[in-house]
Amino acid sequence: MNKKYKSTFIDLFSGIGGFHLALHKLGLKCVFASEIDEIARKSYQENFKKISPNIFERNLFNKDIYLQDKKKIPDFDILCGGFPCQPFSQIGKKKGFRENFESRGNLFFEIAEILKVKKPKAFFLENVQHLINHDNGKTFNIIKKTINDLDYSFYHKVVRASDFNLPQHRPRTFMIGFRNEKDEEKMFNFPEPIPLKKTMSDIFGKPCEKKIGYTLRLGGAGSGINDRRNWDSYKVEGKVVRITPEHGKLMQGFPKDFYLASSKTNSMRLLGNSVAVDAIYHVGKSLLEYLDCKKDFVIKDVFKIKL
Repeated sequence: MNKKYKSTFIDLFSGIGGFHLALHKLGLKCVFASEIDEIARKSYQENFKKISPNIFERNLFNKDIYLQDKKKIPDFDILCGGFPCQPFSQIGKKKGFRENFESRGNLFFEIAEILKVKKPKAFFLENVQHLINHDNGKTFNIIKKTINDLDYSFYHKVVRASDFNLPQHRPRTFMIGFRNEKDEEKMFNFPEPIPLKKTMSDIFGKPCEKKIGYTLRLGGAGSGINDRRNWDSYKVEGKVVRITPEHGKLMQGFPKDFYLASSKTNSMRLLGNSVAVDAIYHVGKSLLEYLDCKKDFVIKDVFKIKL
């Protein structure tokens, strides 16, 4: 039986709720969330109003994190967020921190401000793979230094959805850190990949030529199956089939009955902007196990001092 944890988290740039879904499965409670996109907000509220009613009843589902008084965010254990990736991704022209202060890229500094004010035990962030090498690594170094200056350790790894039994490549940079962790204490390890048992044939319910699917996104949608930009067309039983939001939900680890409050095009956009739920679940589990170990070490050290 899987262990249920009792930690709390906040869900920044929540989108439709990939972090929320994964961490709820681990037993965590969401105490605050933030999302500016109206369609994503509708989907989020519809899917989580029953399992996390407090954030909606107490007006803790923020719309604009810029305007949020950070001191009024409830106390929490883990900060989670897939902060906007457009400034760092290939399709976002790789602008990054060189955009003006009002840009989406600089929303990272809202995360830093919350870490500074609220001082949670840990953070768990997600962004595009290309963040690591953006601007010859300068952007990533700024992120890491900012985090370290706030007295948090910093671990990162490129994780693929297919590493955790989702038939989609989707390489993403996962970043994790723990408060007041000294260099000599660093022992966190990302979980090892698990064997891929689910394939695109399972997604379609019919034989598909590709075992692992393309990364969900918007650019190139509707391209021919032989076009290098293609990501939404597959050969299924010898016929070209284009994926639908129902397929996309399964590729990202969302349940079939997960509600998307939008048209097909917008639903694919929401799914493409979300996180791979199963990857978040397994990495999140390792994070929580590590926190438990650190807590045990502290208790043992205190006991030794008393003796």
